[in-house]
Order: sequence, then C-alpha cells, then structure tokens
Amino acid sequence: MSHQPVYLRMNYKIEANAGSPIRLKDIAKLSGERKLVQELKEIQLHTVTKEDRSLVILDVFNVIVELQKRFPEADFQPLGPGQTIVVIKQAKKKPSILIVLVIWVLLFIGAAMAIMNFHFDVSMEAVHQRIYYLLTGEEVNHPLWIQIPYSIGLGIGMILFFNHLFKKRINEEPSPLEVELFKYEQDLDSYVTYYENPHNRRDPDDEGN
Repeated sequence: MSHQPVYLRMNYKIEANAGSPIRLKDIAKLSGERKLVQELKEIQLHTVTKEDRSLVILDVFNVIVELQKRFPEADFQPLGPGQTIVVIKQAKKKPSILIVLVIWVLLFIGAAMAIMNFHFDVSMEAVHQRIYYLLTGEEVNHPLWIQIPYSIGLGIGMILFFNHLFKKRINEEPSPLEVELFKYEQDLDSYVTYYENPHNRRDPDDEGN
C-alpha cells in the first residue's frame, strides 16, 4: 500500500485564548491530497487550560505521532520549525493613569539627567563658548545662538535615530531599538522552546545510563 505524502510546516508562533481548542490548521500549513488535507486541518491537538499558564510548546514530533495514529496511510514530511510556540492571551487590565504618569516622570527625569551629565563630562558648555569666540571674537557665558540650535538638533537627531515621531514611523527601516527588541525576542523564544519542550528534558531513568 502506497503512502500519501503530506508536507507539514509548523508556524513559528501563534496566539490562543484560554480554554480554546488548538487544531492542526492553527499551528501548521499543510500540502498534499486535498481531501486528506481538509480532514487533517480539523484535528484537535490541544485544549488550552489554566495549567498551561502563559504558553504551550507543540513539538512537531508529538504532532506527527498523533496524526499517524489517525491516518496511518499518510506519510508526513515535516518542514520548517521543529515546534510552535502558543502564546496564551491574558485578560488585559486597564492601565492606571497614576502609574503611567509616575513612570513617565521617572523616565523623563532620568533621561534629562543622563543628557546633562554627559554634556557636563565632555565640557559641552565650554566647547560652545570656544566655538562662539572663534566665530565672533567675543567671549560670552551663554552663546544662545549656538546652544538653542544645538538643543533642537539634539531632539531631531533622537527622533531620526529611533525612527519614530510618537506612533508614526518616519521610514520603513527598523530603528536600533526595534532591532535589539527583535534579537531579545528571538533569544527568549529559543530559551522557551528548549526548556519548555518536554523532549528536551532528561528522563531520570536515563541519568544512570
């Protein structure tokens, strides 16, 4: 009896609500005989429970084992990621205006102090005074026509660097902050898929071998 090939590509990450069933069509893309694929898509593989907490790892090995029990005539060929991260949606709490305001004030003061300390360390005021003297031949304590444009340029430079003006993106390129957050998320996903995947946990019976 010839086996029908079915190509299965796991999605990298999905979101699911608490208590909702997770079917094969939710976590993978399938290619094969049309009727067989339609049946496979509706197979329920997991139901999100409270014990799952914030995420579930569905390994392609477990998925194929379960599918082969129901469709032994199919030849499943896995492609792509070895597992799917199921992130369980949590009920969103309304943010406290007071907490948001306190955090905003702390960030504002911290950023202002960091900028001022940097300028003090590099003697920026003395540099501006020197530039003013070289251009005009006069010595002044507060060369405002240099300091004001410099301050405006500093703010514009930060906007261009982070590539955002409030919620609006200036161009399609990711900002350095977005790149770092993307790298952090990748590292976090790698950690989660390794330590939350049951196949990566050592069996106590095998430790003595």
